[in-house]
Amino acid sequence: MRFEVNGEPVEAAPFPGQCLRTLLRETGRTEVKKGCDAGDCGACGVLLDGEPVHSCIVPAHRVAGRRVTTVAGLGTPDHLSPVQQRFVEAAGFQCGFCTAGMVVTASTTTVQEADDAELPRLFKGNLCRCTGYRSIGDALAGRGATEERGVAGGIGRPVRAPAAERVVSGREPYTLDLATAALTHIAVLKSPHAAARIRRIDAAAALAMPGVLAVLTHEDAPAVLFSTGRHQNRLEDPDDTLVLDPVLRFAGQRVAAVVAETVGTAEAACRAIVVDYEVLPAVFDPEAARSPGAPLVHGDKDADASRISEPARNVVAQKHGELGSVDAALAEADVVVSGSWRTARVAHASLETHATRGWLDAEGRLVLRTSSQVPYLVHAELCRILALDPDRVRVFTARVGGGFGGKQELLTEDLVALAVLRTGRPVQYEFTREDEFTNAPLRHPKRVGVTLGATADGVLTAMDVDVLADTGAYGNHGPGVLFHGSHESLALYRTPNRRVDAESVYTNNPPSGAFRGYGLGQVMFALESAMDEVARRVGISPFELRRRNAIRPGDPILVTDPDEVTDLQYGGYGLPEALDLAEAALAEPGEPAPTGPEWRIGEGMAVGMIATMPPRGHFSEVRLSLDADGGASLDVGTAEFGNGTTTVHAQIVAELLAIAPDRVRIRSSDTDAAPYDTGAFGSAGTVVAGKAVHLAALAMRDRVLAAAGPGAALEAGGVRTADGALRPLGEAAPIVTTGSADGTPRGLAFNVHAFRVAVHTGTGEVRILRSVQGVDAGTVLNPEQLRGQVEGGTAQAIGSALYEEVRVVEGRVVNRTFRNYHIPQMADVPRTEVLFAETYDDLGPFGAKSMSEAPYNPVAPALANAIRDAIGVRPFELPMSRDRIWRLLHP
Repeated sequence: MRFEVNGEPVEAAPFPGQCLRTLLRETGRTEVKKGCDAGDCGACGVLLDGEPVHSCIVPAHRVAGRRVTTVAGLGTPDHLSPVQQRFVEAAGFQCGFCTAGMVVTASTTTVQEADDAELPRLFKGNLCRCTGYRSIGDALAGRGATEERGVAGGIGRPVRAPAAERVVSGREPYTLDLATAALTHIAVLKSPHAAARIRRIDAAAALAMPGVLAVLTHEDAPAVLFSTGRHQNRLEDPDDTLVLDPVLRFAGQRVAAVVAETVGTAEAACRAIVVDYEVLPAVFDPEAARSPGAPLVHGDKDADASRISEPARNVVAQKHGELGSVDAALAEADVVVSGSWRTARVAHASLETHATRGWLDAEGRLVLRTSSQVPYLVHAELCRILALDPDRVRVFTARVGGGFGGKQELLTEDLVALAVLRTGRPVQYEFTREDEFTNAPLRHPKRVGVTLGATADGVLTAMDVDVLADTGAYGNHGPGVLFHGSHESLALYRTPNRRVDAESVYTNNPPSGAFRGYGLGQVMFALESAMDEVARRVGISPFELRRRNAIRPGDPILVTDPDEVTDLQYGGYGLPEALDLAEAALAEPGEPAPTGPEWRIGEGMAVGMIATMPPRGHFSEVRLSLDADGGASLDVGTAEFGNGTTTVHAQIVAELLAIAPDRVRIRSSDTDAAPYDTGAFGSAGTVVAGKAVHLAALAMRDRVLAAAGPGAALEAGGVRTADGALRPLGEAAPIVTTGSADGTPRGLAFNVHAFRVAVHTGTGEVRILRSVQGVDAGTVLNPEQLRGQVEGGTAQAIGSALYEEVRVVEGRVVNRTFRNYHIPQMADVPRTEVLFAETYDDLGPFGAKSMSEAPYNPVAPALANAIRDAIGVRPFELPMSRDRIWRLLHP
């Protein structure tokens, strides 16, 4: 058939059942993305004869003789359309994976003529997981907030992202956006049982199908235990996983993998595989899992070799300790508050699903292009699992379409590597959206019990915390999430008596993993709710209660062990100012309160404290070159997935060399091209990789000035020598410098969130009227970008607090699509006022702190405290959905 794409004639022969999205990508229009393939997210949005449609649900044959316009047809990076330019000026994207569809929708006459009140309805089919929508709204309204990259210097300015023009025009390539000849595809046969053993697999029928190249089973995979969770020190995670395992521990686990010429053929071949399963007893409740007689999820593992705390009790990790005498202090306390709180499983919902494409290069080396936050850690573990020479493997990323901790895993790369080595062909494995809900790790659900004792004037005397985390079928990140979640959230408050009992437990539920906040948010939900009750009982402001009890410089940063050796320091202390900013802002008017007798108004707040980088070392090495044209080339290993590190790194170099940020050329996240970097997690992009960049740029500046002689100074345009001459910076080239950082010592960041809400007693609806966050971020390197990180973290946390829950029944996920899993839409997210404390951190580059994870953590408890203030009943479970709020009101 013939049709037109972006003004060009196209001839194509779609196969039966093909959708327009895949047809467009087959013809090279990779600006059309896959986020759901169900018409829910809008990442694939195009104009069909001028009308916006989701191309994933448009049958390809229906476009015969019609006109299709993608985002690339609206403008080019050099000649953007007015709508695209507004998205650039407003920084209306972060990872940018949703942006193509957003821009297409925004380009329509209906949107152009709409008022602000209509936009949430018009964009209900366009989801964004990163921004919190405020910057998108600003783009739609033409409110620009960024500066051009062509002005010398950079620190403290809202400089535009280097890839901005490419992102908004669909030219920025993501993981699968490259042409690969003779590409083959993987489909995975998944376990129908939550616990089973494979007795026999018969793949003969599958192998006989035309187009099938290989069927991989546990007999074809290495018997090397590993963890899908990746850390600098691989020993932090338990070795409990095999590439393909004859023992199946959750519904959806890999049974076999088919490599075929097309995805459809691979999926059909999976259905032809015959498997004889021995169904085993399963356990789904974490409390039951650690009880005597429970089925053992990893009872076959050696505790020491796999680093599992107690496999005979299904406990992957545990933490127990006491400071002082908690029981005695509680007996003497004037006020005692106690409760048990529960949090849900939450999906990361990155718009780009997990995906890897692999091939053998001209030298026979294995090359993997993958959607990962940790390409160097993936490289190291793959070499270990497959016994490969590290020099014979290259792992790199393009721009990654969202992460939030979910891509700090090894989920697709191992199968692709195995398939490439088996077949010699290029191979691709791309998760579906359903895979993201059923096979990708989720946020750890936790049950957190808290008992607090205090004096009559609100001084804490005792804290007793009991944590039970469901790590699911595998322990990836189980120990880290447990230990981290039980540290800063509790160390925030001074008390002479403190007890912690925490365990992370295996079940036959889907695996849990790393998620923004890394376990702190679940514990803070409980602790900050209990603190709110203490404030009510003693009759003081919740802000004042925090002022009386929060740690301050000079206090030890500990939980239960007074002899604990820590590298945590007070590099900068902005909590008092963040409290003041949030308290003052909450007192100001917000959205008008709804009228009527069934609406109740309430206010609440909560505090979060987090370390500014991961513990036990996080390493980054960078290389900086001064080029003959006066620009600089920076090689840095960390990945860009909407965290904005690429922008900040360019600003750091520009500031120190007195050049414009657009003169800094950056190559990142490639094990061949850039020096080592642990990865883009734990908010390390600015304070670890950025610190290494800072040191390399300082060394470059010093060498340039030394070459120019005494009295020389750098300024816009070059080097001013002592005799007053201005020499081009490029005259000093070539110069190469390096910088490195090891992630220690670590500092502390503080966030204070506050809400005013209205709650409808008849329906349980929660309406946010005012949302503010006081932020202790040290020196703000890029205010617009940092504001976006806070807003995005807040929006994601509002989703966790009010809407999001991956429901699992007898080990099976029952809501596997976006339409049955409510991530916040534009209509759901209020405008949050972001207020930066004026602080300086001694440990970060130019005094900056990390601020990607931190904003998420205090949001849910602040919202819970506001709801409790409104209705007089305490919520104890997340999400605080309408039905749960209604039940609290109507027991």
